[in-house]
Amino acid sequence: MTPIPRLLEPQDLQALIADGTGSASNNHHLVIVDLCNQALYKHRHVPGAVHLPGNALVAGTPPVPGAHPGIEQLNKVVNYLGIDDSKHVILYDDEGGGWAGRLAWSLDLLGLHNWSYLNGGIVPWVKEGFACESEANQPQSIESNTNSAFANPEVRITMDQLLGSLDADKVAVWDARSPGEYSGDMVRAARGGHIPGAIHLEWTDLMDQQRNLRIRGNAQEILDSLGLTKDKHIATHCQSHHRSSFTYMVARILGYQHITGYDGSWAEWGNSEDSPIELGNQ
Repeated sequence: MTPIPRLLEPQDLQALIADGTGSASNNHHLVIVDLCNQALYKHRHVPGAVHLPGNALVAGTPPVPGAHPGIEQLNKVVNYLGIDDSKHVILYDDEGGGWAGRLAWSLDLLGLHNWSYLNGGIVPWVKEGFACESEANQPQSIESNTNSAFANPEVRITMDQLLGSLDADKVAVWDARSPGEYSGDMVRAARGGHIPGAIHLEWTDLMDQQRNLRIRGNAQEILDSLGLTKDKHIATHCQSHHRSSFTYMVARILGYQHITGYDGSWAEWGNSEDSPIELGNQ
């Protein structure tokens, strides 16, 4: 079987669905996960897709609501969706990749690396006339994933780990927030600003608005120009590791081997009394 690429165009997914005689539910190798708004899912979605609310992937507990919810909860999620090593997961949402990226990062944490992103999510799928359905699909749930520890913990970085590596060679912090949050003009925690030395690239800067929110074709050039190169050990964050889940996913799609997600993000860093902070633009 030809490997499924990490980044799928709508026509590529359409062909995979056709191999399952018209619906992903008939292709037992595929699990298509819709992370769109539930109302949109009820109205129209990719044929065979099962719905997952994004809040199932976060702890939701103040002051760090974006932290991962624990391995037990994530195991429940993948069991519910029927995901194991034999499945290939197709991810998409309706916002350009934030929630899809969060599931990609969570799957990587669990050591389930067989995933692909529908480029641009549901937006190009609908706008470019690909077939949709409205009937809800039930996942083929399983009971086999009962891991008691993350299989791939190196894709996550903690605040202590980040504090200890800020001055290390080949380490970079990718801040995916808005310019106002980065500079400190917009304060969304006890303190505003950014992690010292952090490189700012807002998540939406990698979405091509003229191509229905697809990842920009020159994304690698943009990253290279900012110093976010493949040889670096990069930690990406935002306020709650939602926007930075997209930037994590983009890096993975581009083949980065040393990309981590800081799920504590600014909600943790900016509310800490001891964390170092810089103000202003680069």
